[in-house]
Amino acid sequence: MNARIPPVVAAPPERDDLFEVRRKIYPRAVSGLFARWRWAMVWITQLVFYGLPWLTWNDRPAVLFDLLSRRFYLFGLVLYPQDFIYLTGLLVISALSLFLFTAVAGRLWCGYACPQTVYTEIFLWIERRVEGDRVARMRLDQGPRDARWLGLKTAKHGLWLALALWTGISFVGYFTPIRTLLAEIGGLALGPWEAFWVLFYGFATYGNAGWMREQVCKYMCPYARFQSSMFDRDTMIITYDEARGEPRGSRSRKADPAAIGLGSCIDCGLCVEVCPTGIDIRNGLQYECIGCAACVDTCDRIMDRMGYPRGLVRYTTQNALARGWRGSQLLRRALRPRVLVYSAILLAVTVALFGHLALRMPLKVDVMRDRGSLGREVEGGMIENVYQLQLINTTESPRRLRIRVDGIGSAVVASEPEVEVPPVQPRLVPVRVRVPAGASPPGSSRIEFLVEALDDPAVAVREKSTFYMPR
Repeated sequence: MNARIPPVVAAPPERDDLFEVRRKIYPRAVSGLFARWRWAMVWITQLVFYGLPWLTWNDRPAVLFDLLSRRFYLFGLVLYPQDFIYLTGLLVISALSLFLFTAVAGRLWCGYACPQTVYTEIFLWIERRVEGDRVARMRLDQGPRDARWLGLKTAKHGLWLALALWTGISFVGYFTPIRTLLAEIGGLALGPWEAFWVLFYGFATYGNAGWMREQVCKYMCPYARFQSSMFDRDTMIITYDEARGEPRGSRSRKADPAAIGLGSCIDCGLCVEVCPTGIDIRNGLQYECIGCAACVDTCDRIMDRMGYPRGLVRYTTQNALARGWRGSQLLRRALRPRVLVYSAILLAVTVALFGHLALRMPLKVDVMRDRGSLGREVEGGMIENVYQLQLINTTESPRRLRIRVDGIGSAVVASEPEVEVPPVQPRLVPVRVRVPAGASPPGSSRIEFLVEALDDPAVAVREKSTFYMPR
C-alpha cells in the first residue's frame, strides 16, 4: 500500500519576451524639398547655438547667464531673479506654439527643429562621409573586424566625440564667458562644475545622437505618447494614399498599373529605408513617426521615375484623404476653432510678455525697515525711522537718483537725498526719515518712497512702507 509518490518536477519557465531586441537602423540618404528644409533648420539652429556665445555687447558676452552674480544678459537687456516671470512667459509661449503647430501640421517640431533630430542628422552626415551610405554601412558592420573596420570606426567616433565635446563647451559658454572657458581649459584650470557640465552635455549629445537615436524618440520622449490628444482629422500628417497605392507590386516603367491590376506603389521599400525610426508609413499613422517627411521626398522621386503623379505619400489630413479635398478646401479647414483659440491665446500672451518687457522699468527698489529701531526721538523733537533701500540699476550706465518720501505731509529724508548707483549693480542705501512729533497718530502710518532718476524723470519707482510713531 505504500505506493511511491513520484517527485514533483517544476515545469520549465515559459519564455516571456517582454523586451524587443533593438534592430539597428541604417537610414538611407535622401534629397528633396523637405530634406532641404530640414538641413536649413539644422544650419539655423546650430549657427544660433554655437554662435551666440561668441557675440559681444558692451564689452561683454551678448548672451550670458551669470549664475554667480545672479544676472542674465540678453543683448541690451539685463534681467535678475526677480524677473523670473519672463521665463515663465517664454515657457508658456513655447508650449502654446507647440500645441498650435501640432494641431495644424503634426510633429513639425520633432521633424525639423528638435535637438535630437538636429544632432542625429549631423551625426548621420558624419557617419555617411566616413563609412558610406546605407549598404556600405551594413556591409561594414557585417564584415570582418579588420584594420579597415577599426580605422573607419575610430575616425567616426573620434569626429563624433570632438563635435559632442565642442557642443558641451558651447553649452557651458552660455554660463561662463566662452573665451574665459577656453583659456581655463587650455591652462588646465577648469572648475569642477564647469568640467562636469561640459562632459555631461557632451556625453549626452554623443550618446543620444550617436548611439540611441530613434530610441530617444520612441521610448524616452513623452511627446510621442500624448501627441494624439492634439491631433484631429483635420491635422496635417504624413499619410500614405492607400486607395491610390494598393494593391502594391513591382512592374516595369512601361506597364500600365490599371491594366495589370496594381496601384501606384511599386513596393520598392525605400520609404522604410529612409525612415530614421524604421517604420513603414504604409501601415498608417504610428506614434514612432517624427514627421521628418523623408518618405515623402523619396516617394516623390520614385513617382517621377515611374511617370506617375507625385503625392502617393504626402502631407494631408484624414478628412482630405477620405473626401478628396485639395488646396483651398484643405486650407480652409486649417482655420478651425481649435487653431483659432490657440492662435488667439498665443498672440495675447506674446503681446503681453514683450509689451511688458519693453515697458519694464530699468530701476528696482526694495524697502526694508530697520527692525532694531521702530522709532526714536532725535534733536528738535523729531521722530526718526531708519530704512534700508536696495536700489538696482538694470542699465549698463551709472545713474544718479533722488530719494523722496510721501504720505505724511511733513516727512523729510534726513540722510543724503541723492545717491549714485553703478551700472547693473545693486546698492544698499541707509535712509533716515524724520517726522515732527504729533504729525501722525501713534502707531504705524503708510508712507511711500519715491526714487527717480535725475537724468530721466520717466524713470521713477514708488515703493510703499510704514512709519512708526511711538505712543
